[in-house]
Amino acid sequence: MTNERRVLVHPDKSSLAGSVAARFITKIIDVIEEQEFAHVCLTGGTMGAAVLAAINSSPARDSVDWSRITFWWGDERYLPRGDAERNETQSRQALLDHLPIDESQIKSFPAPGEHADIEEAARAFESVLAEAAPEGRRYPRFDVTFLGVGPDGHIASLFPDHVSVHETDRVVLAERDSPKPPAERLTLTLPVINASDRIWLVLAGAGKAGALGLTLAGASINDVPAAGAEGRKRTVFFVDQDAAAEVPEALIAPNSYWTAAHDLPSN
Repeated sequence: MTNERRVLVHPDKSSLAGSVAARFITKIIDVIEEQEFAHVCLTGGTMGAAVLAAINSSPARDSVDWSRITFWWGDERYLPRGDAERNETQSRQALLDHLPIDESQIKSFPAPGEHADIEEAARAFESVLAEAAPEGRRYPRFDVTFLGVGPDGHIASLFPDHVSVHETDRVVLAERDSPKPPAERLTLTLPVINASDRIWLVLAGAGKAGALGLTLAGASINDVPAAGAEGRKRTVFFVDQDAAAEVPEALIAPNSYWTAAHDLPSN
């Protein structure tokens, strides 16, 4: 199995969200045709919600058999159900609440009050992942995992200089000291993320340019966790012009640089 990285640059945030949405619909239809079901891991943030909203507004939305997809998240703010800052809430409003799916298809992280503390919540969600995993595995293989990237290069709730970046045994971690509020979060670990067939990182804005440049330059995952994201089949960076502005062209191999006018090979 060959892993490939691609960087696709789009003129602005709107065209970026629309392009990612169109590619997702096309790809997930292919995945569903090839196998019995699909697991999709979502992300939060402005662009995460924008992509989901673009999927919802796409004329091709109803060509997807949504009943065959289970939805997860890479991380979650440890806030009450329905809180506007929860990734789950944003994803529901942008897309999930508009789809003909059963609540059992939505595998959201626990919220405060559902377990004794955040550590127990992390352990409990590891059990949820294990229940959906193939026999002998501790978590499902995600067919598509969406990730945002922070200006500091963090992905999910794996932050620079935090020991969580190097965790290889646990499946879910409780982050108690996030550098951005809220302090308490739940997150998948890097090995779980990297077990995904496809990782799609979506970045927009000049504030992400430095993180993108360091990621492509092969920075240490301790300094730039995004540099450690690597899907089993493919890793794609979907970015707008502003996010790509500070990336030296020499850091991007000619066969890895794509524009909105190009099509990704299948996979």
